[in-house]
Amino acid sequence: MAGDMLLIALYAAIGAAAAGLAGAVALRLLRHRSVALSLAVVAAVTVTAMFAGTLLVSSAMLLSDHDLWVVTVVCAMAAVVSLAVALVLGRGVVKGSRALARAARAIGDDGGFTPPAEPPVAELAELSRELSATSARLAASRERERALEASRRELVAWISHDLRTPLAGLQAMTEALEDGLADDPRVYHARIRAEVERMSDMVGDLFELSRIQAGVLTLDRTRMSVYDLVGDAIAGAGALAREHGVRLVGEGVEPVPVEVDGREMSRVLANLLVNAIRRTPADGAVAVAAHREADDVVVSVTDGCGGIAPEDLPRVFETGWRGSDARTPPAGAGLGLAIVRGIVEAHRGRATVRNVPGGCRFEVRLPAAG
Repeated sequence: MAGDMLLIALYAAIGAAAAGLAGAVALRLLRHRSVALSLAVVAAVTVTAMFAGTLLVSSAMLLSDHDLWVVTVVCAMAAVVSLAVALVLGRGVVKGSRALARAARAIGDDGGFTPPAEPPVAELAELSRELSATSARLAASRERERALEASRRELVAWISHDLRTPLAGLQAMTEALEDGLADDPRVYHARIRAEVERMSDMVGDLFELSRIQAGVLTLDRTRMSVYDLVGDAIAGAGALAREHGVRLVGEGVEPVPVEVDGREMSRVLANLLVNAIRRTPADGAVAVAAHREADDVVVSVTDGCGGIAPEDLPRVFETGWRGSDARTPPAGAGLGLAIVRGIVEAHRGRATVRNVPGGCRFEVRLPAAG
């Protein structure tokens, strides 16, 4: 009895395996066709495997012609009904797949993705969620790209304007010198030198910003005290502060250690101080402070500019942005604060700005040295 059952199971397995192998070949040949066709093949293979196994076992059992015919008819009817039910139920999967495909095509059209109301299966629902997340990331990327392109256009416009004026002046002065119309050539030479130095500084800022944006800014980190950094920056900006009648106050600076590139961080503080001095009225004050806050060192520069419009605060550090009341020196190209942010972020820090009574405060947050 056990031998007969083993033989029956063997015949059933052989019939089902043959049908399954044929189905695998068919699926491979149709792998680039529609989901509907693949589902139909899967349903047909399942039914055929059952049908083939049953018939092979019935033949092996040496049934009478009548009994074999009855088994064949029963199996055939069951196979037809099963195949029809499988195809009907599979229509929901196909419908959901097509709806998801239509929704996915909208990502390339208008950038938005509206998932189907009810994805029929868990896999399609997961795919719909992934497409929604991808659509959101693409929308954010497009928005950043538009903002960057607008910033670039604004930068080119400002640089063109800032170069045209000194170049016209240089041309006029050189022509006057050539024609012998200059009353005091030394004055013209001094002006020419000042204009050349100003344009050279502008080109230097462009080069620095290009290195930052290209990610090739190399930092030579050393351990130093924030007190020394701020002291050197205040000393360097002292002449400009006296020229504008602005007091520099650095009484709230703690000797906190940091590991930074001294040259680059000196440029950050110099840009912030020059920016603050130029925007602070005469007899005003620019205060510099530094303290440790948890694992960070916070360096702040507070001016007396009267504050920045709230809608302009998020754009202050954008490349080429000046706003209605420029936060950069009059001859600048809107690069100083962009360079500040780039250098600070290269140090794994963060640069922010906020309004305070009478002015605004720029803060540079850097990781504290261990």
